[in-house]
Amino acid sequence: MSRPPILEFGDPECVDPNEAGGKGASLAKMTRLGLAVPAGFVVRASVLIDFLDAAGARHRVLSMLAGAASESGSADAARSIQPLIRGLQLPPSFLEQIDRALEGLGFETGVAVRSSACAEDSDEASYAGQQDTYLNVRGKDEVPTRIRDCWASFFSERALFYRSRLGKLDDLGMAVVVQHQLAPDRSGVMFTIDPVRRRRDQMMIEAVWGLGEAVVSGHATPDHYVVSRDGEVKQARISVQEVAMRADESGGVTQHEMTLEQGGARTLSAAELRNLAELGRRLEAHFGSPQDVEFAFEDGRLYVLQSRPVTA
Repeated sequence: MSRPPILEFGDPECVDPNEAGGKGASLAKMTRLGLAVPAGFVVRASVLIDFLDAAGARHRVLSMLAGAASESGSADAARSIQPLIRGLQLPPSFLEQIDRALEGLGFETGVAVRSSACAEDSDEASYAGQQDTYLNVRGKDEVPTRIRDCWASFFSERALFYRSRLGKLDDLGMAVVVQHQLAPDRSGVMFTIDPVRRRRDQMMIEAVWGLGEAVVSGHATPDHYVVSRDGEVKQARISVQEVAMRADESGGVTQHEMTLEQGGARTLSAAELRNLAELGRRLEAHFGSPQDVEFAFEDGRLYVLQSRPVTA
């Protein structure tokens, strides 16, 4: 392996999607802007290709991908490729570098291990939800396993079928982001444009108590806010959230039941919505297009977890 396999968010190369994937590059750019981004590092996209080459498996994988252009072909390819990826032997030198990078994050609080495809989050297409993320990974020995799981998720049936429609089946560019795990009070997503009506004079914000995983898993209906570009609230629809997802001390996330009073309380104040709108304007100006932003509040501080272009 000719280049260091790990990039810090502050590394100049980390802003390149070909090196850090779409998610990793976005996080690096936002870190350089001085925004509050949970500290982390990126396993360079070329590492997966290097390990496939070392195992003599790269051409075999590409051959199997060539037959994945149909839905049934995607399923067959996924069944063959994913076990191969999960079985890759990771050299001791790579594991040592992962250990050192984790120590720099203060690993005792856990990390999020997030997939970051090189073609992810472009203006033409979003790979959002196609690959896996693992929250609150606690054991050091578990992190390399989750990195392999992220690589394997790039070759799931769903991901292959999606890539086949884009004509990108031979794409092996898959980085992995490892970040400090937040324990947020609230989490959410913001569109700096109305994604349905395509109105650029207002933003749409949704938020839940705890981790955003409650929405992904279908366990909570988020509060829904529509704000003007200066953050004035135009609409607020508050949902009663029966559960919140939170990081567990033993690792992973657990579901916590909420009382009617807790779950029915408004997640975001008017001041917080103004701060989010200001953040949205700043990100939109920097990236040059309407943005789909993931955010979280921990102890009252606003963190940015992701910003990608809004796609159709």
